[in-house]
Amino acid sequence: MRKLTHYVARLLVLSGLSLTILCGYFFRRPDVGLNYWKTVKEKPSYRVRYESLELSEENSSCWKIIRGDSEAIEEALLESIQVTKKHKVFTEIDYLLMTRNCDRFVKTRKYITFPSSAEERDFPLAYSIVIHANIEMFERLLRSIYAPQNVYCIHVDRKSPKPFLSAVQAIASCFTNIFIAGKSESVIYASWSRVQADLNCMEELLQSPVSWRYLINVCGQDFPTKTNREIINNLMDQNGSNVIESDPPPAFKQRRWKFHYNVKESVTFTEIQKTPPPISSSMFVGSAYFLVTREFVSHLFATAEIQAFFQWSKDTYSPDEHIWATLQRMPGVPGYVPHTPQRRGGQSRVITRTVKWISEAGDVAKGALYPPCTGRFRHLICIYGTGDLPWIVQQKPLFANKFDPQIDNMAVQCMEEYLRHRAIRGAGSTD
Repeated sequence: MRKLTHYVARLLVLSGLSLTILCGYFFRRPDVGLNYWKTVKEKPSYRVRYESLELSEENSSCWKIIRGDSEAIEEALLESIQVTKKHKVFTEIDYLLMTRNCDRFVKTRKYITFPSSAEERDFPLAYSIVIHANIEMFERLLRSIYAPQNVYCIHVDRKSPKPFLSAVQAIASCFTNIFIAGKSESVIYASWSRVQADLNCMEELLQSPVSWRYLINVCGQDFPTKTNREIINNLMDQNGSNVIESDPPPAFKQRRWKFHYNVKESVTFTEIQKTPPPISSSMFVGSAYFLVTREFVSHLFATAEIQAFFQWSKDTYSPDEHIWATLQRMPGVPGYVPHTPQRRGGQSRVITRTVKWISEAGDVAKGALYPPCTGRFRHLICIYGTGDLPWIVQQKPLFANKFDPQIDNMAVQCMEEYLRHRAIRGAGSTD
């Protein structure tokens, strides 16, 4: 009993000291005290900046890398190829274990669980995420684009291994605004199935109670280069227009829809000519990726001409690279942008992804479009290395492709730290 009394007394003394110190601090600095209570009382929770959500320590080498410090980049690139320092990737089993306690998973993985600004709260986004493998890259992408006011549809390839699907389902189950697409496609490269995967998500996202404003489609190896707030500010500047690459087709690409293609395990050319497309406007080409308005998505399912165009496109080659580009120029489509040929030296393209193609990377001084890839090329596209980051963060597109922690984990990690730091401290902060 005496021990208990002594313990309680100590607790009261310590509590009193803490209160005295706290009050003394506020009274010595009345501006601090008043500002603190004013902040708590008047500012809603979405304005609170939680320092605990930072993904790095203050001495992280990532800031040197982002700024282009050659020594830091060289050291990171050397580490990425050393077996002893190779990143140990999270597996499906790891995620199944981590998500057994969702509250702990969300907290330890440091998801942002509150709108970071009033703008973001009032401008929810929808995402269509098409994936088939690499569970860790998917989860790190999800964490970097996640905001509680947004809604996320995940399309998992029907060919994906069951453990992968189970891990994705487990992650999604920890959030009320993330769901797996009810209809799953077996996605075949350059076939209609890639378009259908996005359409499946679009249809379900239209049924969501979230009043999202724009839809963004991403794949598993994409990564944002801007924060959620920066993405929204960019979309606000569009004044209701879609963001889709759309250019007149060169002659060699027109064969993609002038001939019938067989689709089995792959897409193969035939010499069977197709009828002209059942639309009154011209064909255009561009990217498979887009940022489109909710009205645009609704229009797709409600317009007979577009549905006929979709049906006609199912036996074309890589329809995702002409479907959206053509709709972007079609009069009457919500958010469309009419094609206006630029003067000589002008640029009409809208680039939705920062990509380094093998044919266009090299010595910029000798005419290359961008610097060499410091990671590794796969399917003619650079999987970014750490040395690519200073270039990436200077580009205008809101997303970059491709990243893979198994190729260069530091490249992914530094992009994560860079985005989180800007999200918490503001876009102008680099310290």
